[in-house]
Amino acid sequence: MMAKILVVDDEADMELLIKQKFRRKIRDNTYEFVFAQNGAEALEKLHDHPDLDIVLTDINMPVMDGLTLLTKLPETNPIIKTVIVSAYGDMENIRTAMNRGAYDFVCKPVDFEDLELTVNKTLQHVTQMRNTLQAIKENNILKMYVDESVLSFMTHQEFENSLLVNESVEATVMFIDICGFTAIAEQVSANEVVNLLNSMFDLMVHEIIEQGGRIDKFLGDAVMAVFRGNYHLDRCVEAALAVRKKLGSFEQKLAGGTVYKPQVSIGINAGDVISGNIGSASLRRLDYTVIGDAVNVAQRLQSMAQPGQIVITNTSCEKIKESFICKPIGELKLKNKEKPVMTYEVLE
Repeated sequence: MMAKILVVDDEADMELLIKQKFRRKIRDNTYEFVFAQNGAEALEKLHDHPDLDIVLTDINMPVMDGLTLLTKLPETNPIIKTVIVSAYGDMENIRTAMNRGAYDFVCKPVDFEDLELTVNKTLQHVTQMRNTLQAIKENNILKMYVDESVLSFMTHQEFENSLLVNESVEATVMFIDICGFTAIAEQVSANEVVNLLNSMFDLMVHEIIEQGGRIDKFLGDAVMAVFRGNYHLDRCVEAALAVRKKLGSFEQKLAGGTVYKPQVSIGINAGDVISGNIGSASLRRLDYTVIGDAVNVAQRLQSMAQPGQIVITNTSCEKIKESFICKPIGELKLKNKEKPVMTYEVLE
């Protein structure tokens, strides 16, 4: 990985010396140097090059000196580290520089072998800081999506041993698709698409969780949810009705003045599913999900549902007909099914 270094010095020959002494590093794309003649110009360079790793700066310069520059760096780039390269190597200047955040101090005339060792040491420190911040960021993102008890569990050896443990369970699977969203996505900006989609997903998720369901995955502009436990089919249908009602009252004004009013098509099916971690254990990329015929049927019912429809099979209808009003749709030919399946639409 190439390191990017800002050299701040008003001496004209300093840039030439740096390019000469580090020519191999520059040629090999190990180092890239950016140059400035004073602290004020250095701040402009930092703004233009936010990926800088190190600053090598003199102390005595016009417009803005190196010690003043040190006080400005934290608000510009808190990760970057500074090495003072100056002829003013007295203890007072060294202490002032260190107190203002300098990482190290190299005296002029410059011993370039010593400077290279100092740069390498500083780069290692910057890399460690970046890695630590990345780990913190990833951990915080993980906490957004994973229960605390699961995070605790993941730190134990049982996690390694249970990655491929599967079970067969009875559950209800629901697929919800936002009708015609692809066409809308082609008309507005990427940010607007994502914000709009996330707003609708938030509404769906609330209703699904309210009925004890679990979001299995987001599939583009669709959601797959799973319900387990007592009355899982009834609770799933309740959630579907709530999602349809909530999305029915949702509207968003888009750029250009268009008002978007979404509709959803929903497929629901109950049955035995296999629940487990599907994916590659060696890559640690597994998706805790459910698979099986019941899942496939639910997805195919959704694909055949019209906007606003909640489609179920006759088997599901028999189980919920005392609690919900259902209307026959008719027999539908589903992929990989020898015989047509009688389907119903849940009205309320």
